[in-house]
Amino acid sequence: MKINVKVPASTSNLGPGFDCIGMALPIYNTITIEETVLPGTGIEINVLNDNETSDELLMEHMPMDENSIIYKAVELLYNSIGQTPSELKITVQSQIPIARGLGSSASVIVGGLLAANELLGHPADEVALLSIATEVEGHPDNVTPSIVGGLVLTSLEDDGSVVYRKLDWPEEWQITVCIPDYELSTEISRSVLPKEVPLQDAVFNAKRMGMFIQAINTKDAELMKMALQDKIHQPYRMKLVPGLDKIMDNLKHEENVLGCVLSGAGPAIVVISQKNNLEKIKSIIKDTWEEMNVKVNIMTLPVETQGAQIINVNE
Repeated sequence: MKINVKVPASTSNLGPGFDCIGMALPIYNTITIEETVLPGTGIEINVLNDNETSDELLMEHMPMDENSIIYKAVELLYNSIGQTPSELKITVQSQIPIARGLGSSASVIVGGLLAANELLGHPADEVALLSIATEVEGHPDNVTPSIVGGLVLTSLEDDGSVVYRKLDWPEEWQITVCIPDYELSTEISRSVLPKEVPLQDAVFNAKRMGMFIQAINTKDAELMKMALQDKIHQPYRMKLVPGLDKIMDNLKHEENVLGCVLSGAGPAIVVISQKNNLEKIKSIIKDTWEEMNVKVNIMTLPVETQGAQIINVNE
């Protein structure tokens, strides 16, 4: 049997929602798992990408053996029903930029899990899939929107379960994703974060999260401008993304820009705006980064409301 799963990218944190807010985006990885007929062939993992540099980068971040995150996810699923994966061929068709803060690793984990679950006859429900995916990824803010789609508020509970609720993103608020041409690993981006934060900064972010949810629910643009501020992760990561401080400062003066935030661990950024000045926003970002010899790919995207989908099953 051969299973193909299409999984969306995701952006997370969105300012104050560190490790608890994620949003699916319409950029996709496709993961294929098939049972091989030859005994003893073991696990084979392949990467397909039109860009050879991306191929090499993906292979660097995702080893092509049993140390791979996709294998670990599949193995956990098999182990949960008392089995061990044996002869499998796993293929990753990669379109989500690697090490940019767009949930590439989460998409691979989710795709592997859903394909393996289909292969095994659906032993795991959504609750189990979310738990296993989060165990491999480490936090639920990317894997959850990759599985269920949309804008999602998530929480990893002490028992390993994931609680989530979907929020309806206002259609009139535009999402512009800006992806620079250099990588930043999550490990490095997390390494600059403090072990503890000042109480006043924690309180600041708690207030902003409340504002964020209320702004979403009421489509309050002025409140959203306040809500997208953060003191827990972005100030520490700013030095890892050259030019981000200047971009944020320049965009403050633009009408209808609600905010500019890091996408996940970065270095990609997300600009949230109302719809009438997208070209000016793109020009500011492009010009600022070009002054620093950084090329950038800029896309204005809708929220992907569908999560991972099985697109083909061949018996």
